[in-house]
Amino acid sequence: MSREQKAVERARKAFLTGRSKPLEHRIRQLKNLQRFLLEREKEIAEAIKKDLNKSEAGTQLYETLGLEGEIVLAVKKLAEWVAPRPVEKNLLTISDTVYIQPEPLGVVLIIGAWNYPWAVTIQPLIGAIAAGNAAVVKPSEVCVHTAKVMEDLLPAYIDKELYPVVTGGVSETQELLRQRFDHVFYTGNSMVGKLVMEAAAKHLTPITLELGGKSPCYIDKNCDIPIACRRVTWGKYSNCGQTCIAPDYILCEPSIQGRVLEEIKKSIKAFYTEDPKTCPDYGRIINQRHFKRIMAMTEDSTIAIGGDSDESTCYIAPTVLKDVQVNSKVMQEEIFGPLLPILTVSGVDEAINFINKGEKPLALYIFSPDDKVIKKVIAETSSGGVLANDCLVHYSVSALPFGGVGNSGMGSYHGKFSFDNLSHLRGCLIKQLKMEGVNDMRYPPHTAKKLFWHS
Repeated sequence: MSREQKAVERARKAFLTGRSKPLEHRIRQLKNLQRFLLEREKEIAEAIKKDLNKSEAGTQLYETLGLEGEIVLAVKKLAEWVAPRPVEKNLLTISDTVYIQPEPLGVVLIIGAWNYPWAVTIQPLIGAIAAGNAAVVKPSEVCVHTAKVMEDLLPAYIDKELYPVVTGGVSETQELLRQRFDHVFYTGNSMVGKLVMEAAAKHLTPITLELGGKSPCYIDKNCDIPIACRRVTWGKYSNCGQTCIAPDYILCEPSIQGRVLEEIKKSIKAFYTEDPKTCPDYGRIINQRHFKRIMAMTEDSTIAIGGDSDESTCYIAPTVLKDVQVNSKVMQEEIFGPLLPILTVSGVDEAINFINKGEKPLALYIFSPDDKVIKKVIAETSSGGVLANDCLVHYSVSALPFGGVGNSGMGSYHGKFSFDNLSHLRGCLIKQLKMEGVNDMRYPPHTAKKLFWHS
């Protein structure tokens, strides 16, 4: 029996004891997870520094603070979430008890990603624990140091049979996917997403796919361009562009392209100094394979800002490409790196048409002072989430579902959405063995008189 199979069997056995279900157990495990994040802050930050060159403050801001907030919310609201949810009754069930009872699905597989290795791996785990499931956690092998910290330290804080950490690469993940789960939660790209979905289909296992895509950013010529560009610069170059909801490309009118370039240049300098390479807040590309992939995308476009790189340290400067064409290399796939192409359009209508020709993105950004323009873009496009006049921050709102649509994924999570996504919402109806006269109309022989009795 493989190591992966053993971990899944142990988790299943532990789940079947029923110990993951009591509210006290869920809350205790969530609080232990919170304690882990606080007590092991140093180890978490050191590993991420080695993997992605993230600063300690950056790790807190983008990784652990959000997780702590989610845990606090889940602990506070859990009694309410697990409670039976009464529903409206009809005439025939007026005297019955009718409600929805959330119940655990069973054993969940969580396959994390490398770009925010704590946020996107532990956040689904919070939902799985809150919903009373067992969960097998598979951190991304690309973040070697972070995966090691997870594997070594997490079992000391939370139930290691119910929530095992299984590390490894492609073959280990494939072996995990051959096992039967009750839900699979995958964060990553759509190519692997299809393979995960195919593997899950063999067991009829439901899945959540948190994917990505090319998230567009439309800048209206009438907006406050310096503020818009500062926010876009932050959204794009945080984590060196390796963010699933980073603005992938800018759409704007030719008349403002020059000003947009000028303002982005100012913001890059303000955030990352004249020399981003020496700035502690500017990250690195995860590995040389991705470095080469990203650099190849610049080949047929004009570099307006940046462009410096150093393969030995996986450094690519914050870069902006101008006068980019639809068929340019950089427009063929999600960039996932610090390149920002600018494409010119004649106005909002052409921008909408351009967006709708592509796959549905995970995020869509509009910068405009005009509510009508914002509402028009929202009404005439589709995306996982939409944000006007800022970038990324919708991710931090627990009351909003976070997830994709179409090619950018399926299912959503954060806050109560994580709980509901990883629960079975079971319809329940409880009757009494009396008032049988009311049921007469449903029993044979069927007559017109019986049928119209209730109308």
